Amino acid sequence: MRFQLKSQYLTLLLASYFTLILNYPFFRESWKVLNSIENVKTGFIISIPLFVLFALNILFSLFTIKYLSKPIFIALVLTSSLVAYAGLTYGTVFDYGMIKNSAQTNMSEASSYLNPSLIICFLLTGIIPAFLIARTKIIYRPLLKEVLTKFAVISLSLLGLLIIAFFYYQDYASVGRNNKFLQKYIVPTQYTWSGYKYVKETYFTTPLVYQQLGLDAKKNVPPTVTKPQMTVMVLGETARAMNYQYNGYSRDTNRFTAPDGLISFRHVSSCGTATAVSVPCMFSFMGRKNYDESRAETQDNVLDVIHRAGLNVQWIDNDSGCKGVCARVPTLNIDIKTKSPLCDGTYCFDEIMLPELKRLLAEAKGKDTLIALHLIGSHGPTYYRRYPASHRIFTPDCERSDIQNCSHDELVNTYDNTIAYTDYMLSQVIALLKANSSEYNTSMLYMSDHGESLGEKGLYLHGTPYALAPEEQTHVPGLLWLSDNYAKEKQIDTDCLRKEAQSKQVSQDYLSHSLLSLTGVATSTYKPELDLISGCRRNS
Repeated sequence: MRFQLKSQYLTLLLASYFTLILNYPFFRESWKVLNSIENVKTGFIISIPLFVLFALNILFSLFTIKYLSKPIFIALVLTSSLVAYAGLTYGTVFDYGMIKNSAQTNMSEASSYLNPSLIICFLLTGIIPAFLIARTKIIYRPLLKEVLTKFAVISLSLLGLLIIAFFYYQDYASVGRNNKFLQKYIVPTQYTWSGYKYVKETYFTTPLVYQQLGLDAKKNVPPTVTKPQMTVMVLGETARAMNYQYNGYSRDTNRFTAPDGLISFRHVSSCGTATAVSVPCMFSFMGRKNYDESRAETQDNVLDVIHRAGLNVQWIDNDSGCKGVCARVPTLNIDIKTKSPLCDGTYCFDEIMLPELKRLLAEAKGKDTLIALHLIGSHGPTYYRRYPASHRIFTPDCERSDIQNCSHDELVNTYDNTIAYTDYMLSQVIALLKANSSEYNTSMLYMSDHGESLGEKGLYLHGTPYALAPEEQTHVPGLLWLSDNYAKEKQIDTDCLRKEAQSKQVSQDYLSHSLLSLTGVATSTYKPELDLISGCRRNS
């Protein structure tokens, strides 16, 4: 069966569909804002969907071109369906950072979002409308009449916008200026613009000249030090600080490392709310306020500087890659197809990295070494697949990916199991370092890339633009373990460090400089004021 529609009617129908169906997340967020404002004009509220309708009608009219309309609109409907589902279900907005994060997602990670709710929603709001567009015969007038008709349609829509602006300009200006995040929910303008920007900057922008940093980097060995340094940097994934018992959480999520005397920095803010931003930012020397993605990709990070100083540096990855951080150092990516009870062909539990860590410790042969472990940690939405059955501590848990359909208690139980399992992983890393304490001064630093929302304020997962992101997504854990001999020979006052860690406001800006300090690398790039340890050295 085929349908026939004149081009302007198809445009109006599509604009109406996008306004009434696919922009529901935008109207939901707008209603939250309007509901918090006193004395909102009823006419202003009514005008908002009309404003969106007129604006989309103008936009779609511009792309209603013979031979191009169908592929453009089919692609828009299919992608907009997925974007609308993410916004409706998780509160996700597809700004530039989220587009980049999505582009760098591997198939295993992407498959974790598949669930019956998504499939049904995509079928109803994406595939069926796209099929109807494909089966519709679009009737175009002769060229001149088509242009004149399009001009008339655009003019009428523009007139509608001007009438709305005449009556409610001040209302739009006030609400828009104070709630700029709302525009990020509008489908399809926000994600298509962000996608265009990402493609342009990734593939059509002249790369910057590569810049080396820390050219003066060298090992700085105080006379009190008698052993080489062995430092393990554990990069967490999607862990939020408020679910750590070390930080006052009521649940026993740190039972495994409790005997090890870890120091918890209770007030650590992240550089971003998505891995693609946070990871390169936290290993750079820029800091969040000065972070520039293009520059970060074309200059040395802390791993490069430490490697230049002559230390062994090794990256082991059990997540979605190092986002360019490990590009110039030896790297081992865990093979998810490994035949092991710790792997299911899609993911591996983080324990799979322990034999590799043990091997690297044995092969270091007394040389100063930094090993970075990138955990899959608490990556959602399939939290239940991040820990083995033996670590199913808090029950009942949520054994599904459409987490919005679990009770809040089930969701928190599942997430807390991931935190407890990460804690177990850290305890095993420490055990291996202790086993090598006769040969090395050992230390471990753990920090997560970003946090996670578990339904608070109607948000799930992460990736909310930083200026709007809740504390759940930006407050991350930071844990430090020092062997007794390390603290003694490096003259570190651990009591002082524990006291500072309780109250000091720090951020991921501290990571690179703290790693230089932990590994004993001296360079002019180092800033002692951004070192977690420097204030508690007895000789400082």
